[in-house]
Amino acid sequence: MKAHPPTGEIPLPITGSVPVYQEPAVEEKPAKQPLLWWALIVAAGSMLTAMTFPGQTAGLSPFTDPLIDSLDINRTAISFSYLLATLTGALTMPILGRLLDKYGAKRAIIVIGVLLMTVVFLASFITDIFGLTASYVGLRMTGQGALSLAATTLIARTITYKPGLALGIVGTVGSAGISLAPVGVERLIALTDIATAWRIEAALVAVIVLPIAVLLPKDLPQTTTETGTHIVIVPEAGYTSREALRTGMFWVLASSGFMVGMLSTGLAFHLISILGAQGLSTLEAAANFIPQTVAAVAATLGLGAIVDRIDPRWGVAGSMLTLSGTLLLLPLVTEGVSGIIFGLLLGASMGALRGVEAAAFVRYYGRGHIGAIRGIATSIGLASTALGPLYFALGLSFSGSYLGASLIAAIFPLLVALGAMFVKPPPAPATLKA
Repeated sequence: MKAHPPTGEIPLPITGSVPVYQEPAVEEKPAKQPLLWWALIVAAGSMLTAMTFPGQTAGLSPFTDPLIDSLDINRTAISFSYLLATLTGALTMPILGRLLDKYGAKRAIIVIGVLLMTVVFLASFITDIFGLTASYVGLRMTGQGALSLAATTLIARTITYKPGLALGIVGTVGSAGISLAPVGVERLIALTDIATAWRIEAALVAVIVLPIAVLLPKDLPQTTTETGTHIVIVPEAGYTSREALRTGMFWVLASSGFMVGMLSTGLAFHLISILGAQGLSTLEAAANFIPQTVAAVAATLGLGAIVDRIDPRWGVAGSMLTLSGTLLLLPLVTEGVSGIIFGLLLGASMGALRGVEAAAFVRYYGRGHIGAIRGIATSIGLASTALGPLYFALGLSFSGSYLGASLIAAIFPLLVALGAMFVKPPPAPATLKA
């Protein structure tokens, strides 16, 4: 057997302009990290992800109908406002990703926490569509985009032992908090008003996000390895963002995020109206986020626990097939069991992707430039969430129903699922010095 260099590094032959990385002959596993430290970092990432809810569609959905009434605007106008704001927020994600790589997640989360708290508080003073659009820009940029990216980058850069499980737990707890938020927000608005609900959210950001951010350690990626049983190697260095963009698998992962972002956001943003058209009450429609949460938690944690040992693209394909099935089921939804099944399928599609997406990027492209790579993917996903609400609003406007838009949309996740099945993963990066 041909011996490798003493450092464990493997020569990188060049094909074209993209390095072709070869698998090591001896597989290694990262050394264990202290359990308490590992658990505290995962808990911090989980809470930070859950606290993105003020900027998430699920957290904003209960405000949609009250805002339409109080601001005297129509559904298409508020959807277009949401689109402009979300696209604006998406443009900042690649820049933020590079800053995360340069300055670390701790500093970024402190700044993002202050900005999110300020934006949520200022949202309570809006009086017209222009103020609403400005608030949407800030909420989507800081909450749904920046804090989500920073929380997962924190885990990706500090957790080297069982990173898939760590990201699965973070995704599970985070999605549970986000999915349960609409019930609490709907009750807050019903018992008080829109302005008070937003001020309470600002207070929550202040007392939860900021203390966690201040107490976080700096990024501490560890590279010590030992020979052991089969487990995926996550290299410290790897593909640059430019190299990653030249691989087909990047676009499969980005497309899956685009589909889940666009379609789940469109459904969530108009969920009370969509399910109301199927015969559910306002409270029943808001409560549909509960089965979504149950399924998302199960799918995220289940796939996160095994993603270190399987090819993540099978999780991507499963997510896309489930999302397509959800859209096809919508015309059959009524009160009772069918509504619960709809919620379970929608939650499972989101949870399955959340369970594999972040780990897949680290697995395929390494850790060294993960902020920049995921910043681009997050920008694409965030941009897609801008289109979903407008897509379903236009579907309702043109046909008088959401059902046609849902059935047409079911085609596209199927195409992404085929891509996940047939596009080959990129050659694995070797373990190099960062």
